[in-house]
Amino acid sequence: MANKLLSEMGLPKSIANIFAARNLITAKDVFSLTEFELMELLDVDLSVVTSAVAHISEITCPPYQTALSLLEQRGQNENMAGHLPTSLKGLDNALCGGIPFGVVTELVGPAGIGKTQFCLKLSLLASLPSSYGGLDGSVIYIDTESKFSSRRMIEIGFNSFPEVFQTEGMAQEMAGRILVLRPTSLSEFTDSLQKIKVSLFQHGVKLLIIDSMAALLSGDSRELFTLSSEGVQGPQRQHSLGWHISFIKSVAEFSRIPVVVTNQVRSQSRDGNSYYSFQGQRFIKLAKSPVSPPLAFPFNITSSGISLLNDDGVEMPGPEIHSISCQGHNDVINLGSEMMH
Repeated sequence: MANKLLSEMGLPKSIANIFAARNLITAKDVFSLTEFELMELLDVDLSVVTSAVAHISEITCPPYQTALSLLEQRGQNENMAGHLPTSLKGLDNALCGGIPFGVVTELVGPAGIGKTQFCLKLSLLASLPSSYGGLDGSVIYIDTESKFSSRRMIEIGFNSFPEVFQTEGMAQEMAGRILVLRPTSLSEFTDSLQKIKVSLFQHGVKLLIIDSMAALLSGDSRELFTLSSEGVQGPQRQHSLGWHISFIKSVAEFSRIPVVVTNQVRSQSRDGNSYYSFQGQRFIKLAKSPVSPPLAFPFNITSSGISLLNDDGVEMPGPEIHSISCQGHNDVINLGSEMMH
């Protein structure tokens, strides 16, 4: 609840505008400062600060609950919980069913490793009829780098689910369920996010993909981009994407659908150029999952998308699970479930 947006709390417009002007976006931003620090930062009377903090606290702090209500809530959560299977048996087993609903899952890796291929396959699986193990819904795919390929997606579909795609009109029907947005700037991305909550219900959306977040930053900011619970590093960058990260999390929690976000990492060579080569083995590394130990799965990219070479992940404790090496050694996708806490 600390990540709840102040703009959604019904604060008086006068104080809400002051919070926004001082880059205080979430309840967590407010609670990280004392009332006297807020009074100085906002340049308002202490009584105004005290009233605003009390209002925010009342909304964000969970009320008392009885043991009976907790038991009933647990039953409701179990009924609402679910996963989007990836069709990669070993990975699905490790994740207790696949990509979880209601949280944000982050894919991190160098350009060309296969993140978009993974996202295309997930899009197909979400739009696949439930009789074939899919979610039988629509997908919102925010493509910030113009990497989405309808032709490649159909190719993956024909090779992965021939019995479905050989049915007359099925390929067109499933492709029509995937709604692609291509914002070219951070402001356009913001506009896209604002429209999503309405679209979730209008179009029966069962999956949201953002490929990728890092592409929205340019120049040196993109090189230094790090997604974390506080947003990107530094006060200006935190302001740039802090609201977006909080909003994406709120969409996942509000809609109870899987949300997948990709990010790129880059390697700097001695001459200053960034490059990766994929002559060695590729791995999917499962990191920061609340349900699985740190595991690594070797994989290849085939006509049907990403394919695991075996379903037995190698446990990889310690910092090695987060390492991404270049020049054909240990090229990986890091997959973290609920990494944006």
